[in-house]
Amino acid sequence: MSASSMAMPRTEEPRIEILVNVSTGETRAAHLENGVLQEIHVQRDATGSVVGNIYLGKVQRVLAGMQAAFIDIGLPRAAFLQISDMVRRTAETQDVAPRIQNRLSQGDRVLVQVSKDAMSTKGARLTTDLAIPSRFLVYMPYNPRIGVSARIENEDERERLSSTVDSIREELGLTGGFIVRTVGDGAPHHALAADMRFLATVWNDILTQSRIVEPESLLYGDLALPIRMLRDMLTPDVAAITIDDEEAWREMIGFTRRFAPEFTDRALHYTRPIPLFSQYGVEEAIERALQPKVPLKSGGFLIIEQTEAMVTVDVNTGGYVGTRSLEQTVLRTNIEAANTVARQLRLRNLGGIIVIDFIDMVDSAHKEQVLAALKEALDADPAKTTVGDISPLGLVEVTRKRTRESLQQLMCSACEACNGRGFIKTGETVCFSLFREMSRLAHARAAEELLILAAPDIIGLLLDELSGAFSAVCADTGLSVRLQAEQLYTPEQFDLVVM
Repeated sequence: MSASSMAMPRTEEPRIEILVNVSTGETRAAHLENGVLQEIHVQRDATGSVVGNIYLGKVQRVLAGMQAAFIDIGLPRAAFLQISDMVRRTAETQDVAPRIQNRLSQGDRVLVQVSKDAMSTKGARLTTDLAIPSRFLVYMPYNPRIGVSARIENEDERERLSSTVDSIREELGLTGGFIVRTVGDGAPHHALAADMRFLATVWNDILTQSRIVEPESLLYGDLALPIRMLRDMLTPDVAAITIDDEEAWREMIGFTRRFAPEFTDRALHYTRPIPLFSQYGVEEAIERALQPKVPLKSGGFLIIEQTEAMVTVDVNTGGYVGTRSLEQTVLRTNIEAANTVARQLRLRNLGGIIVIDFIDMVDSAHKEQVLAALKEALDADPAKTTVGDISPLGLVEVTRKRTRESLQQLMCSACEACNGRGFIKTGETVCFSLFREMSRLAHARAAEELLILAAPDIIGLLLDELSGAFSAVCADTGLSVRLQAEQLYTPEQFDLVVM
């Protein structure tokens, strides 16, 4: 479902929907605009993101040469804290750079927050500049400034929000600063005040716990994915948030009644027999997002390759020959590619350095058009991006902030059969797909007894690490299941045979 088109003024606002699929061991949330998947979030019980969590850490080692430190926070790998991510002390002047060896020593207790999940062989990235989010605000206990989201563009509203938050802070006697989030646009005085009182209570609880708990302890954890999507994304622009789990839906209703009663009727419970993501074409879109080739409507295509160092995107005209001149054909393909690249970066959650190899253009005006189309398309991305100029070879460098694993890193692993040159789905990903297929058959009343044929490693997962989840699915669906290992099956292959 490619959402590419020639750059043109938008005549109407897109219809935005959030879909939340809750299954045993895994929760997924999809962000759709006009029925097209823009973003996918995945949270697994065993490997959930820890970004935003606040820990009482213990300094393991100080690296003066790198101006950084390794901090134990209770995760499998020590986390990493750089001096640039530490709050500057009042006594430190702007003219003299602080030294980490003057701030930390081995064995010190330190309050830290995860800013980036562990990736590959690297531990999580930390900061001491803590930020605690609520629905309308983000509280920064060590930063005195008051800011307003850049996506709130009306200057009068920005001024109202800034002065309101400042006056409430003074009334409540709070220290620290606040950032008004995008969803705070139009928020009334009493709602902002309630958020600030809530955040002050959370911060006091964190400080109290930090004095009495042992190091490597979690002091504050972010909300579950369905509620987090509500908190972060439920704005007047969102037409509906649809969830397929009754218990999670009731939690969402409770959250909206408390914090956003005007949106309560937009939290919908999906009860149809066809799986939610299948009904909306999301499953197919996710599968396509794991493939390197992305077709364009014009007949051209992109090749997206993710490496350790960077992401490369190659633009090709393919079978598109146009109806006018070669330059117009190249321009049209490049503009369509610019829009598609922006969506694919967000959908695949690709970050770091991205190099886009557009088809060579001679006309400088055409180059400017393509660059403008790319920048406009990237404006909708919540992640921070920067775009360089087009080089003489038609290359454009883009950087995109990376805080969590890409879709490929999350759902796939290096293929042993090809010595890591390609990727296959992890055993967990295959098992969760199998669970969803079991639920689909049960809801459709198409089976009561099943024979599951799968690769030996998958059968091993179902009987070992994921045995609890597998038993829960069997109990929920009421299916009687037999397992059979097939030596000739690939790791991604499985069959459900109705008995």
